[in-house]
Formats: sequence, C-alpha cells, structure tokens
Amino acid sequence: MKISMIAAIAENYVIGKDNDLVWNLPDDMKFFMTKTSGHHVIMGRKNYDSIPEKYRPLPNRTNIVMTRKDDWSADGVEVVHSLEDALEIARKNGEPEVFIIGGGQIYELGLKYADTMYLTEIHATFDGDAFFPEFDKSEWKEAERIPHSKDERHEFAFDFVTYVSVIG
Repeated sequence: MKISMIAAIAENYVIGKDNDLVWNLPDDMKFFMTKTSGHHVIMGRKNYDSIPEKYRPLPNRTNIVMTRKDDWSADGVEVVHSLEDALEIARKNGEPEVFIIGGGQIYELGLKYADTMYLTEIHATFDGDAFFPEFDKSEWKEAERIPHSKDERHEFAFDFVTYVSVIG
C-alpha cells in the first residue's frame, strides 16, 4: 500500500492558523479533492473539526480520525488512537493509496511512513500556528512540479510538487 501525504504549505512551512487555512486557493482545493477521492484519508481530530460541517465527513472517502480522546466519535468516521491503527484499517480494506491529510502533528508522525508527498508549495510566507514538518530533501526526489500562476482567483502563485522517498 502506498502511503502519501498531501498538504499545501507556505515557504515558512505554515499550513494553518487558528484551526483554519490562511489562504484561498480554489485550484489547490480541487487538486486535493481529485487526488484523495475514493481513498482512505487519515487526519487528526482538530483537522477534522476544522472542516466545514457540510463537508464532514469528507465525501467519497473513508475518513479515519486520530484522537487522544477515548470518548470522541463522529458519524461516518473510523476513530483511532495511533497512526499505526489508521494505516492498518486502510491495509485491511485493500486500499492502494492512503492519504495523510494533517494537521501538523499527524504529518510529523506520518513522515517516517510516507512513500510520496503531494505538496502545494505556495510562494509566500504566512503567520501561522500549524506547520508542516521540515524534511531532509536529500531523502526525497522531486518527481513532478507543475507551476500555477497568481491570477484573479488565486492571490498567490504556487507549484504542485510530487516528492517520492528515496530511502527504504
């Protein structure tokens, strides 16, 4: 099973602030929805709570939520207390590619398992309180980079970048 992480990150590795995104990039949202549709997605409870209610659970995906809270539950999601348990659910269900979708602590845990990272690299810096983990670029090969210009719908330029692990 391929283990992928997908995130939009600023140049200073910010991914959010106050449990929300700090940018509005419709084409990035479309990329995320297309890439993860039909797959298992693993996220932390705070990340799940940050999704607007009308989109929870994320449609056409098996939503797996990691939490430390023993009594937390939500309709339509699998609740786990470790990343290993989340990955095991995907494995048992025959998932070909599972997506770790955040937040910062979940990405940190996922980095050692990930085979692929789909990163939307935003050409700007932001004030934030949630970060994508810094990673050793020598352990990753850039497999694809698709530039996206700033335009009337996108306040910032960004690149869709696919990294593939070169270790283990």
